[in-house]
Amino acid sequence: MDRPLLNRRLAEFGTTIFAEMSALAVRTGSINLGQGFPDADGPEEVREAAVRALRDGRGNQYPPGPGIPELRTAVAAHQQRFYGRLGLSYDPDTEVLITAGATEALAASLLALLEPGDEVIALEPYYDSYAAGIALAGGRRVPVTLRADPESGSYRLDLDELRDAITDKTRLLLLNTPHNPTGTVLSRDELAEIARLACERDLLVITDEVYEHLVFEGEHLPLASFPGMRERTVTIGSAGKTFSFTGWKVGWVTATAELVSAVRSAKQFLTYVSAGPFQYAVAEALALPDSYFTELREDLRTKRDILATGLTDAGFQVFRPSGTYFITTDIRPLGYDDGFAFCRTLPERAGVVAIPNAVFYDHKEEGAPYVRFAFCKGTEVLQEAADRLKRL
Repeated sequence: MDRPLLNRRLAEFGTTIFAEMSALAVRTGSINLGQGFPDADGPEEVREAAVRALRDGRGNQYPPGPGIPELRTAVAAHQQRFYGRLGLSYDPDTEVLITAGATEALAASLLALLEPGDEVIALEPYYDSYAAGIALAGGRRVPVTLRADPESGSYRLDLDELRDAITDKTRLLLLNTPHNPTGTVLSRDELAEIARLACERDLLVITDEVYEHLVFEGEHLPLASFPGMRERTVTIGSAGKTFSFTGWKVGWVTATAELVSAVRSAKQFLTYVSAGPFQYAVAEALALPDSYFTELREDLRTKRDILATGLTDAGFQVFRPSGTYFITTDIRPLGYDDGFAFCRTLPERAGVVAIPNAVFYDHKEEGAPYVRFAFCKGTEVLQEAADRLKRL
């Protein structure tokens, strides 16, 4: 067969570096701080809720297309509980859609809302499925780069650059806050200006807010809560990051009934439905007391600080994240400027695995000297990783 077996628009997004680094971790006995999933399961009572659902025969067959009523109600209650003070609320019957994780929510939203040739502005670096999802929908990706600021140890969004990137072909803004991989949490002023631009230029916005409860500095403010934004924003949430059940793949979309209907029309031809028994368990998880969310955040803050200190002591320039569970570092102080080469030799030299940030960039040169580490691991594991990095 002469024709390639993979659509050429998708071929460029194959991020095999994740599989390569995980295999390297196994082969060398390294600590894998590359992929972002916890090394411990979430709350036992939530796991038990999933078992009860299985035993009771709930969710073993197709759940309703929009998701089980219990979970849609729990998602709406969760939004009211944490963001009702901002005037944000959703109708569980018409404005909530359950998806196979945030990845499907993103893909379905892009497929529903884009026509071929539409431009999508995304903050670079970005989660790898953003590029693939835009390509699947026939859109054109327009990156706006978050810039590393060594003096503040953080990343900054240039609002002028964002404004200049909008053209007559721009259909949609794709945002992620808290932001993977940089850990940036967009401020109230930044979000207000983004909202103003979206309203002024009549743009739709998809916001990936799966790290909403993992904010260490600042606060998480849903973009949909800003004036004029509820009717033009699709917000994506997920149980994976908040409850440490990334394998369950339970996510959701909240938006106006019109937008949810559009996204559901695309979603039904992707997974159709998914995660029946887990939906019942996640409904219970969302009702956990405030103390759960506080303790999760403080536990990850401690882990962030352990790894950040270890990386600093090892000679990295560390960009301490305000949210998520990733740390971005600059390897140039260690005498390197190629993140791929650095990550491929790091396991042999220090027994630790990381991910080169360039994989998250269109402008590869912008991300070349940066490397990402995940700190959603056990405290002892992170301390051991910090000790190993001293070999550098």
